[in-house]
Amino acid sequence: MAKKDSLVSLTKETSLLTRALPVNKLLLTDRILATFFRSSHIRSRMKQRALTLLACLLFTGSIWSKDLLNTTWTGSAVKGYDPVAYFTDNKAVEGESDFQSQRNGATYYFASKEHKDLFDANPEKYLPQFGGYCAYGVSINKTVNIDPTAFQIIDGKLYLQYSKDILDKFNQDPTGNLQKAQANWPKLVDSQGK
Repeated sequence: MAKKDSLVSLTKETSLLTRALPVNKLLLTDRILATFFRSSHIRSRMKQRALTLLACLLFTGSIWSKDLLNTTWTGSAVKGYDPVAYFTDNKAVEGESDFQSQRNGATYYFASKEHKDLFDANPEKYLPQFGGYCAYGVSINKTVNIDPTAFQIIDGKLYLQYSKDILDKFNQDPTGNLQKAQANWPKLVDSQGK
């Protein structure tokens, strides 16, 4: 009976911990293993099965995190525009197929090797917020496509918009719209992400 209770305890704890996202996988692993191995009488074969199950759970990305990226049907992010150029040139510049990088399943194109190198060195600095979806759209709880020429940088982060008219609408209350978008984004990722 103690073996069954230990397994039930492990299952319940795993279920509770996996619901609390985002999860630090190392802490989760330590917690589950500590709970499971508290009982020294659990047989080796049962331990092996539990470790196999745990490994499957930990390395199944869909359980732990989802991504929601605005890409074209070919997988291009920012509709093929150079994300670094928004920062260095303060304008939308189309990328070249000779200079590209992969990130989270999307292809980013760059106008020059220098821009590609800057991106590769620090991609988080240049990635558009909200997966490259329209920031105003996210503020009203929708994923909306973008016009790469309708953009702005706020506090060192790139925000893209559906159009220049929507950019103007977003800027009527940028702080409020940004707060709403940040609150809505996790729910959109959870419901629409892969």
